[in-house]
Amino acid sequence: MREMPVNASKRRPEPGTDTAIKSFEDLKHEVQDRGICGKCGGCVAFCSAGEFNALGLDKEGKPVLVNERSCLKCGICYLICPQIQVLDQELRQRLGWKPLIGSYRSLAAARATDRRIRAVATDGGVVTALLTYALKKHLIQAAVVLRKTGPFSREPMIATTPAELMDAAGSHFEESLHLDTVGRKYTTFAPTVREVRNLRARNIERIAVVGTPCQVYTIRKMQLLSVVPSDAIILTVGLFCMENFSFDERARSTIEKKLGVKLERLKKVNIKNDVILQTENNEVIHLPFSTVDEFARPACFACPDFANEYADLSCGGLGSPDGYTTTVVRTALGERIYNGARQTQLIEELHHRNREEAKIHRTEMTSKVVSFARRKKERARKRLSSGGTAME
Repeated sequence: MREMPVNASKRRPEPGTDTAIKSFEDLKHEVQDRGICGKCGGCVAFCSAGEFNALGLDKEGKPVLVNERSCLKCGICYLICPQIQVLDQELRQRLGWKPLIGSYRSLAAARATDRRIRAVATDGGVVTALLTYALKKHLIQAAVVLRKTGPFSREPMIATTPAELMDAAGSHFEESLHLDTVGRKYTTFAPTVREVRNLRARNIERIAVVGTPCQVYTIRKMQLLSVVPSDAIILTVGLFCMENFSFDERARSTIEKKLGVKLERLKKVNIKNDVILQTENNEVIHLPFSTVDEFARPACFACPDFANEYADLSCGGLGSPDGYTTTVVRTALGERIYNGARQTQLIEELHHRNREEAKIHRTEMTSKVVSFARRKKERARKRLSSGGTAME
């Protein structure tokens, strides 16, 4: 049976008005033709979950109209695209959004207490620990997470046990394609939203999704419109995100010259105040964003959200010392899970000698997150005001 959003009919404007329903063709014109499609897969996830199957993906992962006769011209694919801001005011009102980094209840530097998690995590392993708590308490049945298959490669993975979460947190470089394969595509962006549609067939109805700001933003808009399969997503864990990288084999030699290191020698890539590379010999290389911006995904330059403003919990390394995760608790559910994980000693906060020291550190963390948020918003404003075009 085809499922439609519960409130879709209420949101349909009258034809011929300035707010007439826009279709996928409008989305293609306003987003794809301007080079700012992020290939998040939200539009395809909705269309296939509702069994309309009008949209599909081309070989580059870009949404395309594959069956025009099946398209209902409902306009939902247009509305839920992260590059379309039509629903911003309504969404912000519902979530109590506040500038510049969204509403939040607390902010802290924390880490997983399990040394095995910390050993493989990018920062402090808080995301893995929080999801572990949620699984153990049966708050969720599964989590769509990011699995590292290379320093510049990610893929979505469905974890249903704490052991699988641990596995996802580690690196799986040996399972990636050989680096000398012709046409190899490297990308740190994993289309997690697409995976949600597959879970409903497995009778999994309580899902957590770990994602970038554009992915969480799309999920929130789908939930605002009561669009399947977003009804199954009960928890969103957002990652801080300045930009993701995407490049092909032909660009590999160029980036290796800029980095001054072969890709196969890299063990970890992290982003804090700059881009941080760690080699297999534990050598640490710091690069300014300007050095690697040409390898960033074009859509990232049109995205104004660094701090993942619409998630239940937002996490990243910026503002915390090495080995800790800056964790922004935004919602009641996020607070319940964070406090539960702390009380059961799955996570621990950075120790401070006194309240004054703790207050100063929170202020410094907040200042850094706000600074990066302002910087990304201004970058997006400039990109979009210049026509919003970007080279693929």
